[in-house]
Amino acid sequence: MHSDIHLMLHGQDADELRAAATRQVPRERLRLRLGSALVALGLRLLQQPCPSADRVARLA
Repeated sequence: MHSDIHLMLHGQDADELRAAATRQVPRERLRLRLGSALVALGLRLLQQPCPSADRVARLA
């Protein structure tokens, strides 16, 4: 492959990657969404009754 064709193809690939990177969700927004989802899951788990709440643990 000629070097000028290789450079042209490399430039096109780089442009496509840059365009795809701008369409992605920023990391801070993703971190915020993940954190709020984990908090919501924790709150949901706290509202459920514990299945072993009727049993009493006896330690020797």
